[in-house]
Amino acid sequence: MFIFGLFMIFSASSVEASLTGVPYYYFIRQSVILIICAVISIVVTNIPLKIYKRFAFIFTLIIIASLVIVYLYGAIINRAKSWIPLGFFNYQPSEFAKTVIILYMAVYYNKNKDSDKPIVVFFPVIIAAIMVALTFIQPDFGTAFIIAGITGILFLSIPISKQSKQSIIKLGALIGVIVLMFLLATGKSLLSKGQLDRLDYRRPCAKYLSGGSGYQVCNGFIAINNGGLWGVGLGNSTQKYLYLPEAHTDFIMAIILEELGLIIGVFIIIIYAVILMSIIRIAHHSYNLMGSVIAYGTAIYIFLHIVINLTGLLGLLPLTGVPLPFLSYGGSYALNLSILLALVQRVEIENKKKKQERLLKEGKRAY
Repeated sequence: MFIFGLFMIFSASSVEASLTGVPYYYFIRQSVILIICAVISIVVTNIPLKIYKRFAFIFTLIIIASLVIVYLYGAIINRAKSWIPLGFFNYQPSEFAKTVIILYMAVYYNKNKDSDKPIVVFFPVIIAAIMVALTFIQPDFGTAFIIAGITGILFLSIPISKQSKQSIIKLGALIGVIVLMFLLATGKSLLSKGQLDRLDYRRPCAKYLSGGSGYQVCNGFIAINNGGLWGVGLGNSTQKYLYLPEAHTDFIMAIILEELGLIIGVFIIIIYAVILMSIIRIAHHSYNLMGSVIAYGTAIYIFLHIVINLTGLLGLLPLTGVPLPFLSYGGSYALNLSILLALVQRVEIENKKKKQERLLKEGKRAY
């Protein structure tokens, strides 16, 4: 999927890259990123999960500090201050926050699974809330929503005291009501004007000439319509001729559907389903809570990205700048996805080792 995505990035970005004077600009950058991802994945896969128990909280503090630095000194790209320029690579802490919160929750709840104290149970949610707030003010609503979604779904699925969960949910609901009443009383909004404009996402083609999200989504519709069932042929997209701004990122699926057709689009969805089912199977068979949370968190991470990206493309939800797994251009996202998949692979390795040890012990007893 990463390799397929690389070639589609090359096709989707060819026109924009040619304007830079380097026709292979995005293709070369993404190729280098994927090589780095492959190397890091091999390293992560060979590190025992118990090692991460020592560093999970340190990683969390680093991410929070990075988000603060981004807010104070970050580079503004596409109207969001989300990146720290590091030369060849733009470091996006909010992307790494998704990976770190999954790892932190896995380590934390594995250690405190028997605790019934609300503050102990709720502590990772507080950490996640800080990450969500720092991401939201960049402003990056899509990433903030995904961090919140991962945290919320994992929290509700972790086998801890129902009474503690209910108390925390009631507290969260009370805080939400208080905030809502304050906003209604003062007439203020948590969303910026740009974010409020994105909430007006229905009938995008009626707003085609006014620009904004309506322009992008409508051009996405045109790309999908052009492709039909079988597509216009690889490299033959017309919408990538700057009708779709940065088509190699959030709108990569529109170019795939235009060039390769709906048949390939359906096949991609089937592959996503197979990947998600494989990860969920690993989570279900994990011998401890840490491995299970890592795998379930990764499945939630991928699923939310797929749903938010495709519903934005189809005009069912507002555009939030969320990349499509494996296929969209981007260094931070590709690196995080690779790390999470490598962690899931490590969970499977340790599951099999544990199973072999158990079978060996049973065999010795039988003998």
